[in-house]
Amino acid sequence: MSLERLINLVVTITLIEMMVLSGLQTTFAELAQTARNWRLLARAAAANYLLVPGVAVALLILFDAAPTVAAGFLVLAVCPGAPFGPPLAAVARANVPMAVGLMVILAGSSAIVSPLLLQLLLPWVSGGAAPRIDLIALLGALLVTQLLPLLFGLLLRHWRPAVANRLARPLELLSKILNLSVAGLILATQFHMLIEISIRAFTGMLILLAATLGIGWLAGGAGRANRRTMALTTALRNVGLGLLIVTGNFAGTPAVSAALAYGIVEVFGSLLVALYWGRWAGAARAQASKNSPP
Repeated sequence: MSLERLINLVVTITLIEMMVLSGLQTTFAELAQTARNWRLLARAAAANYLLVPGVAVALLILFDAAPTVAAGFLVLAVCPGAPFGPPLAAVARANVPMAVGLMVILAGSSAIVSPLLLQLLLPWVSGGAAPRIDLIALLGALLVTQLLPLLFGLLLRHWRPAVANRLARPLELLSKILNLSVAGLILATQFHMLIEISIRAFTGMLILLAATLGIGWLAGGAGRANRRTMALTTALRNVGLGLLIVTGNFAGTPAVSAALAYGIVEVFGSLLVALYWGRWAGAARAQASKNSPP
């Protein structure tokens, strides 16, 4: 087995495992609470499926990115629903149940919407130079690796909550091991491409991260906790899904390095923002408690 096939296999297993884990940690009641808020869902859909991809396309055209590099960035831009959303919402002292509901709904819908967006937008940034994507094959792969495992986890949590609780902890450990393995394998094979990324390119990544945080903040609705939740959910693109797409369709090209590079920037950048918000919220609560009458 070639190294590229090994990476694709490990990425696929990681994505399936993370989707099962997400389902095991989510109840249908939490999903229903989010799903009933149709205004919230409409804002989340507009932010994640219209505004973020639109900003990404504009920046890629503005920075005149190479076709395969543009493809790597665009893949992540159209893939919301990262499993890191709820943990970072907890760090930021935001609305964790809302983060869970949005993560599951966006992750499930992205299995269908993301390939369609990619098919529509890729010609705009690649000039026809990037490889064509087999849309039907990609949709089938994402249904098998993302939507069905997520549904399996949700149903197991619903029908056998005790079993789901027992499985959650070892699967969390396995998820960490698999994610580190994916990162190590891709870094080992793409390191020479990563170190060649220019300061200009990293500037573009930071602009895109700031734009996604701002879009999410504005789409969050009333309340700072809700705004922090939506901002982090929107900024965190689904790196596992993105890597599955790029390693399956653009293996051996700078698209893989571009997706990995932006994945690193968005995860660590969002973590820093979440830490700042969490510290600020904690200080505000302490001050309010100090000022409250006994």
